[in-house]
Amino acid sequence: MIPLDGWAGFEGLCYPDSEILGSFVTAKADGNGRKRKYLDWAREVLHTEAEGLREIAAELDENFVLAADALLHCKGRVVITGMGKSGHIGRKMAATMASTGTPAFFVHPAEAAHGDLGMIVDNDVVAAISNSGESDEITAIIPALKRKDITLVCITARPDSTMARHADIHITASVSQEACPLGLAPTTSTTAVMALGDALAVVLLRARAFTPDDFALIHPAGSLGKRLLLRVADIMHKGGGLPAVRLGTPLKGAIVSMSEKGLGMLAVTDGQGCLKGVFTDGDLRRLFQECDNFTGLSIDEVMHTHPKTISAERLATEALKVMQANHVNGLLVTDADGVLTGALNMHDLLAARIV
Repeated sequence: MIPLDGWAGFEGLCYPDSEILGSFVTAKADGNGRKRKYLDWAREVLHTEAEGLREIAAELDENFVLAADALLHCKGRVVITGMGKSGHIGRKMAATMASTGTPAFFVHPAEAAHGDLGMIVDNDVVAAISNSGESDEITAIIPALKRKDITLVCITARPDSTMARHADIHITASVSQEACPLGLAPTTSTTAVMALGDALAVVLLRARAFTPDDFALIHPAGSLGKRLLLRVADIMHKGGGLPAVRLGTPLKGAIVSMSEKGLGMLAVTDGQGCLKGVFTDGDLRRLFQECDNFTGLSIDEVMHTHPKTISAERLATEALKVMQANHVNGLLVTDADGVLTGALNMHDLLAARIV
């Protein structure tokens, strides 16, 4: 690097020397070759890691079954722990389990040795992750864990490791080759253990007969949660916001009422509140084209007598399907007796992020 100290305002800075600049020029000139090389390297990583997953799948044995049963029948919580990259995997594993019906959380092993062991109680299952099985931070807390009434599951690449020997259940997760060409950076091994965590979580999900509704209950703020939980009753217009008139209402007054509510449709009911028809802004436009004089017309003469309806207890996603199937932009909501209880349109579904 060549210093720029002689340049005012650039003291301490450097720009690349001619050799480095030359390498950039060469790389640019050989752009196609560089792209091919990068893609070849990337594919090599993916193929190596895919092979690692196949190896892990082939190694699964009775110990995986024992671990899954221990997690499934855990009377407490599942506690995941790991150091370094194993810790990052552990956090993801705990999050996946918690979101799919298995109460789980992550504890940092070093923090556990300084008081966070109090978060682990009898009847918990502790799953500890370490590639070598010799993590000092984890082996240091094993004696304390053993004094509790917990089950210790260890996931390592070495069945003869300290963690494996002290585990109640040990899952071997070894791969033959890291994707790192130096053989140093955890790559294939971390991918394999993360996938193993997903395998455990999904096995537990299926064993619990976990449903989309169960998933939605613990994801209420997500778009999927809304799609699985939000009902027509939650977003429909009702009471004073309901666009409705009685049978016999003059058309002029009905149009004013429809305009005031702004839903693009108007419900027509009898004296008991039962739905008898619907009139939409599309009907109004067609009426303008076909009729020169509205004087004396009542809403009964221009309404549709078979409106599309839905129950308030149906999912908002079902309302969307009904609208799409019938090519309408709004629905009226009725109860089992046909009494009008609400109304909603496509804008309401958009506002609720159902669409």
